[in-house]
Amino acid sequence: MRTNRESILTIGRNTIATEVRALATIEKRLDDSFASAVECIHNCRGRLVVTGLGKSGHVARKIAATLTSTGTRAIFLHATEALHGDLGIIAPDDVIVALSYSGETEEVVRVADYVASNNNTLIAMTGNPASSLGKRANIILNTHVEDEGTILDIVPTASTTVQLAMGDAIAAALMHIRDFHASDFARVHPGGYIEKRIKDSNIE
Repeated sequence: MRTNRESILTIGRNTIATEVRALATIEKRLDDSFASAVECIHNCRGRLVVTGLGKSGHVARKIAATLTSTGTRAIFLHATEALHGDLGIIAPDDVIVALSYSGETEEVVRVADYVASNNNTLIAMTGNPASSLGKRANIILNTHVEDEGTILDIVPTASTTVQLAMGDAIAAALMHIRDFHASDFARVHPGGYIEKRIKDSNIE
């Protein structure tokens, strides 16, 4: 399909505008469930296990990485690999965060069943609180979006942006609770630009 630059810019701006609206909605939707999730993770005596599949799985991996670098012992668990032996990663004191926008991803739901049988706390990040995943969760973080912001409206775009923002919000809240400083961040970043920036800026 041939098109002109103006239409390309319009599509790009509309997509970004849709994601901005989704983020504004999720900001207003934050409630006691978010606070409960943060407190649950903070009080966890084990590790935080973040799981998902597909695009949500990629987001889950990023959330786990952000938390790991900011003072939370977090690991990513691939939902499919979990069903082929990696469920053994989950220890009794661990808290699990499961991402599935539909809440009906079979592998994620089956992980949730194991979590329930193991008496772990399950935090569900889903766009459908009434879903199979939502029904199995102890805490639900509602990431519903009105539309994805693409022509097809099925490609995960706004929904994954909201998931990422929710993960960042959790990390920021935990950093505040733990009084996590730049010096703490630098300790786990002994190489690369971030470590150099902290040293050069004398950030505490």
